[in-house]
Amino acid sequence: MTDTIKHHLTPEILMAYSAGTLPEAFSLIVATHVSMCDVCRAELDSYDAVGGVVMEDAVTADVSSDALSSTMKLIAASDTAPKAPRRSTGTLPSPLQDYVGGDLSAIKWKPLGMGVKQVILSTSKAATARLLYIPAGAAVPDHGHHGTEMTLVLQGAFVDEEDRFARGDVEVANEDMEHTPIADMGEDCICLAVTDAPLKFNALIPRIAQRFLRI
Repeated sequence: MTDTIKHHLTPEILMAYSAGTLPEAFSLIVATHVSMCDVCRAELDSYDAVGGVVMEDAVTADVSSDALSSTMKLIAASDTAPKAPRRSTGTLPSPLQDYVGGDLSAIKWKPLGMGVKQVILSTSKAATARLLYIPAGAAVPDHGHHGTEMTLVLQGAFVDEEDRFARGDVEVANEDMEHTPIADMGEDCICLAVTDAPLKFNALIPRIAQRFLRI
């Protein structure tokens, strides 16, 4: 899989994931990509190792007698702690299967129109994660971004003004980018898309619909 992946995560994103500072939805897309990509998994391992050394060299301090139990309760209650990514080869990598409850057959798609479908995954409110199904040759309406959007291809491929993105590739878009993703003709495209702000559609109908579709 890694040999075919051309678009990887940035060091800044991997370091933030390693430090546990990403919102749950972004942690999910990082874990999913890393489970597919040997290159990013190795880079993440190096950041984890550095973090371990820093912890070992940190100055110790006295804590209360119930500090450990209190910390464990916080960890158990947290919905943003990233899970260790496992290597995956299925259509839905293992981090996604944990959220969906299975593989593609477990997804309850909701139509968006023109054959495009989505399902919004349950994550913390800091960002939104959704699976998108785009029929071969279909286009997502031209849009910009009010924040950050990360898109990971799970099946098929899409092209936009930036490049072509196939299975395992991840595209990171921000406020400076406008694009019109179009699914390749050869196969329907399935993506995991994560946003921390609504998209900025240029056409009227998508702008009207996005309130109801939570895009």
